[in-house]
Amino acid sequence: MKNSTFLPTSQKEMAALGWQNVDIILFSGDAYIDHPAFGTAVIARVLEREGYRVAVVPQPNWRDDLRDFKKLGKPRLFFGVNAGAMDSMVNHYTAGKRLRSNDAYTPNGIANQRPDYAVKVYSNILKELYPDVPVVIGGIEASLRRFAHYDYWQDKLLPSILVESKADYLIYGMGERSIVELASHIRNNAVIPEKELENIRQVAWLSRSKPVEKEGRIILKPFGECLNNKKAFAENFNIIETEANRVNPSQLVEPCGNGKYVYVNPPHPLLTSEELDSYYDLPYTKLPHPRYKGKHIPAYEMIKHSITTHRGCFGGCSFCTIAAHQGKHIQSRSEESILREIEQLATMPGFAGNLSDVGAPTANMYGMGGMDETVCGKCFRKSCLYPKRCPNLRHSHWRLIRLYEKILQVPGIKHAYIGSGIRYDLFLDEKGYLDNSSEKYLTELIVKHTSGRLKVAPEHTQECVLKQMNKPSFKLFETLKREFDKIVKRNRINCVLVPYFISSHPGCSMKEMQLLSENKVLKGVYMDQVQDFTPTPMTKSSVSFYTGLDPKTLSPVFVEHDLKKKKAQKSYFFKK
Repeated sequence: MKNSTFLPTSQKEMAALGWQNVDIILFSGDAYIDHPAFGTAVIARVLEREGYRVAVVPQPNWRDDLRDFKKLGKPRLFFGVNAGAMDSMVNHYTAGKRLRSNDAYTPNGIANQRPDYAVKVYSNILKELYPDVPVVIGGIEASLRRFAHYDYWQDKLLPSILVESKADYLIYGMGERSIVELASHIRNNAVIPEKELENIRQVAWLSRSKPVEKEGRIILKPFGECLNNKKAFAENFNIIETEANRVNPSQLVEPCGNGKYVYVNPPHPLLTSEELDSYYDLPYTKLPHPRYKGKHIPAYEMIKHSITTHRGCFGGCSFCTIAAHQGKHIQSRSEESILREIEQLATMPGFAGNLSDVGAPTANMYGMGGMDETVCGKCFRKSCLYPKRCPNLRHSHWRLIRLYEKILQVPGIKHAYIGSGIRYDLFLDEKGYLDNSSEKYLTELIVKHTSGRLKVAPEHTQECVLKQMNKPSFKLFETLKREFDKIVKRNRINCVLVPYFISSHPGCSMKEMQLLSENKVLKGVYMDQVQDFTPTPMTKSSVSFYTGLDPKTLSPVFVEHDLKKKKAQKSYFFKK
């Protein structure tokens, strides 16, 4: 790629660069892979572009004499901490709370190379060793635990991660803008005055300053009240989720006990394509650090020949954390930026001409959004697709079709597969195709961009469960299957439709699983994309799992808590 120099991970590498010290040290629960699919690499390169000396400490050993936390010394500005690309508890445990035997983000897939609750553990160690150095936490684990949240693994409500981690600042969501702003303020003041913090978007902190009610600020119910009243927790979640999906949200303040308050500033305005392009245009090597030479990192092998086209998802699935972290509104890269990255990828050693994925959380939302953005500015909806597709939504696939065509024209590209999920309710309803781009898109997807298996996510067959999931009727999957079969037959290709399902979701009992297993539409359909529901922080589904309530209506919802019965629900997927 453009620059073969990795950021240093040791004193020896620092010396090779002529550095005596660094400005910022980033600690991560993942192996260090200098690729834009990994948040640590992006944040490190963004800070490097701003002129800071940045070092990375991947997967530090927290069980010995803590030498990994000491080896680079004290940074001039601050420590940055993240758990990696996944919440460490999701990374470690199955839905049945059994310890996983491997870790895709670790060399050779070795498990147990990061602690449970990694952000808390790393941050506490750093504050113990260097009490006067600010600690900034971020990434998916910190982001989704910024407020009081239900923790499935302890089966209890926990306060904001700011309380137990002892961190000074938290950046939530995609943090490029905020980390640059925060670094600038820390450079001026190690302890940033709260008046200044109020002006840094997408940042949270713990304070003893009692909030006063004012315009643009919402004070949530106290953590103590949520502990004693599950309804209060559900009501807080409604506010948090609503504000997260607004274009112009309020600052949220959550009293967390002992005279302390968590202040969470609103997010930044949406990135322009030029800004997003600039993050992907940084000089990544696109490789794992040389310290892993000869070792296999499964997550890297999966994404090394993939391309990210956009951020965000407006699907609003109840169990999904994407919108809570990346936002509801789509932020797309320009075609030029995407093609430029592909051209560079095509020159890399070992590239055989096959792009493993061209996509994002939902691949076919590229370039989509509101036709009238002033309408979006007033909108409070969680989803642009459920319960009905928003009439203001621009859902044409022509721009994406043209992008796919341009990608296949890049020298050295043989195939461009779409491995990310798609929303088929963006081009189909129960009657058929939505517009003149819809059939063209589905045909191109199946014939040119699918390697024999098209994965989609109906999630369930029963309406009572789909309602809790914020997913469309299963009849829409029947429409998709009908059109899929036509395209496969017409083009004489071998391709199968692989649906993704979830068992034990709130609202799902053994009866619903039995009905799913008996559904005639699924006869002969390949059923390996199945999963038992895992409650993850900051989702509607996890709130329902904990409270037994639908957070929107506050009406009771059936929840299966028994692990043996959860396992029995999943077994229905494999009954013949």
